[in-house]
This record gives sequence, C-alpha cells and structure tokens, in this order.
Amino acid sequence: MRMGEFSRRTGVSQRLLRYYEEQGLLKPSRRPSGYREFTEEDLATVRGIRILLGAGLNTATIAELLPCMVDDGQILAPACSGMLPDLNRERERINEAVAGLLAARDTLDAVIAATAPTGTDDPEACYAAGAARRPDDAGSLSRGIT
Repeated sequence: MRMGEFSRRTGVSQRLLRYYEEQGLLKPSRRPSGYREFTEEDLATVRGIRILLGAGLNTATIAELLPCMVDDGQILAPACSGMLPDLNRERERINEAVAGLLAARDTLDAVIAATAPTGTDDPEACYAAGAARRPDDAGSLSRGIT
C-alpha cells in the first residue's frame, strides 16, 4: 500500500512516517517510481513504535529494542530476558523525570500558597516589581520594547 493509505490505516501522519523511516524504525520498499510501498507487517511495526513511544522511550532506544520485541496483538513483549536491563534502565530514567516534575510541582505549589489572596494585592506594587504591565505598556510588548 502507498503512503496515503498507510497513513490512514495507522492514524499516523505522512510526515511522521517519513521521520520513522529516517530514524531507521520503518523500512518500506520502494517502487521503481520511487514511491514507498508498505506491507501489513509495517502496520505492526508502526503499532510497536507507537506503543514504545507511549511508554516514554525515544526513537534511538526504540530502534535498538523494537527488532527484539514480540507483538501478540495486545502488547509488545521482549523476545528474551536479555532486554530487561535496557527496559529497566528506561523505567529508571522515567522515574527520575517523574520525580523532577513532582519536585517542580511542589515548588510551584509553595509559590502559589505564598501568594496573597485575590483582591488584597496592590496593583502598583506589581507594576513596580515588573510582574504586571500597565495598560499603557501593552503595545510595547508586541514591538519587542520593554
């Protein structure tokens, strides 16, 4: 099948399919005219790519792991336990990212909690601190003038 139909069947944009090909994740054959030709097997490959992207893996890691995965139609599974260290490494990377986001949220919560209740702030103090722009300053933002 050609690119347009393949894109419709996978729900993935043609631009993204070309990106997958550039990253070595997808290897469609080429017609003599140069058009890409996709197979039913390529549908499963794109499904696997989407599952692993959804699991937080980047395309470089997916390129390494995808050939060693088995797709049972429901979920991908490692073909052998030798992949577990790589999968556990990715899980730890995601855990660290989650911890960083939670710490950022906690900091933002503290800033929000320290903010004076609505209606008791002094607009002039906000203007003096640069936290707000006076109505007559509104045009300066669009011109890049501060």
